[in-house]
Amino acid sequence: MLAATIILCFTFFALIFFYSKTIKRQILDFIALKKLPAPPDNNPIVGNILYLHTSRDNVFKKLREWGRQYYPIYNIRVLHINAACLVGPEDFERILSNPKHIEKSIAYDLLHDWLGTGLLTSGGRKWMTRRRILTPAFHFSILQQFVNIFNEETDQLVEIFKEVDDQSCVNINPHITQFTLKTIAESAMGTKLQFNTEKEVSYKRAVFTIGDVLLYRLIHTWLIYKLVNFFSPKFFEEKKALKVLHNFTREVIAERERTFEKIELPTEDHEVYTGKRRLAMLDLLITAKNEEGTIDDEGIREEVDTFMFEGHDTTAAALNFAFMLIACNKHVQEQIVEEIGMVLGDARQKPTYKDLQEMKYLERAVKEVLRLYPSVHFISRKLGDDLITGSGYKLPKGTITHLHIYDLHHNPDIYPDPERFDPDRFLPENCQRRHPFAYLPFSAGPRNCVGQRFAMLELKAAICGVLANFVLEPVDTPDTIVLVVDLVLRTKDPIRVKFVPRT
Repeated sequence: MLAATIILCFTFFALIFFYSKTIKRQILDFIALKKLPAPPDNNPIVGNILYLHTSRDNVFKKLREWGRQYYPIYNIRVLHINAACLVGPEDFERILSNPKHIEKSIAYDLLHDWLGTGLLTSGGRKWMTRRRILTPAFHFSILQQFVNIFNEETDQLVEIFKEVDDQSCVNINPHITQFTLKTIAESAMGTKLQFNTEKEVSYKRAVFTIGDVLLYRLIHTWLIYKLVNFFSPKFFEEKKALKVLHNFTREVIAERERTFEKIELPTEDHEVYTGKRRLAMLDLLITAKNEEGTIDDEGIREEVDTFMFEGHDTTAAALNFAFMLIACNKHVQEQIVEEIGMVLGDARQKPTYKDLQEMKYLERAVKEVLRLYPSVHFISRKLGDDLITGSGYKLPKGTITHLHIYDLHHNPDIYPDPERFDPDRFLPENCQRRHPFAYLPFSAGPRNCVGQRFAMLELKAAICGVLANFVLEPVDTPDTIVLVVDLVLRTKDPIRVKFVPRT
């Protein structure tokens, strides 16, 4: 009995000694972060996170309120975990431009079951390898092929809107989401989806289901942890959706490999091989597997799923807001249509890659849409080193930092009258006066969005095709919509627009 007691005591003190440095560092880090401005704790143990356990629209309002009240930094705490929330461009630059801070925070762990550790969620050498493999997918010669896909799918979207009585308002969300799902499926996987088979319909349904489940886990923050998530009421619903998603992706990959033709990767001086079949991002991944061995079958699945998620959801959100804002701002709509006519000659002509590049006013309008309603409204990083913020606070290595892009884009000191829709904010002379990190719809620095040119082209092609056929009339407006917290920026209720045939 005595021997057992001695062994237990020895083990206890050995563990304390072994972990003393770690415990001491965590205590010092906790004290340092407690010095940040913060909403008062509504529970001394749990912290101030309970303010955010409310409806999604109230969460969104509360975050905006804190961003104004505690600018440029504040602290959110749950138990022993602190997160520094940043809203100033100077601190955004300190983090996003430094390669030491490229690791994503624990907030992205809830995506691991679906996306694994692909380009969005991975870090370190794995992230760098995947980035190198996928960057050629956005070479201009490949983007030219993608524009043809955008035009074809826009034609189908136009046909859907033509079937609606011009006196009726349209809930555009489901139509836009199907449009972006189809464009990214053909661009990323080389698969043309029509959603007329049970397999395709099940896939689309699973995409919507997994979005709802992940949102539920995001709001109920403790469900980020896998062990805790096992007890979630949506656990089995999530597993069922994941099975459908992964099986569909693996079947598409297997079929593409079976018919795979060797390709020549594009370089700065050399355009990509163009054969009878359109190139898909998947072809680059298969080439990397066969030629370099830098990715395996599961890695290919991770990246295809990542692009299917990122490539449809963010663009769909942006296009919803774009149609609403264009409908509400007739002078902007008229200038876009006038520019389309000038560039194309005939507004019904299908734009090429070069044509879309020449539509400068349309590009400024899209940029202003993304300022007002950035699809990715916040990003989160884990600091790879100590950081001193612009306001003099020390953020220790390992600190979770939330960068609130929505607050940055609505800062009245950067954008006067920030709620007004004004594409001329993005005239070259106006951009030069702003901080280089004051506009971040695609993040910035070494971990910026690899698909930003793809997204801009898709948005411009869709707007071009729709405005060539319709005059957009407003139903919902910026004053009537209610924004909510989600994986991407969304509205509480669907956005509605009227599509009046253009004569």
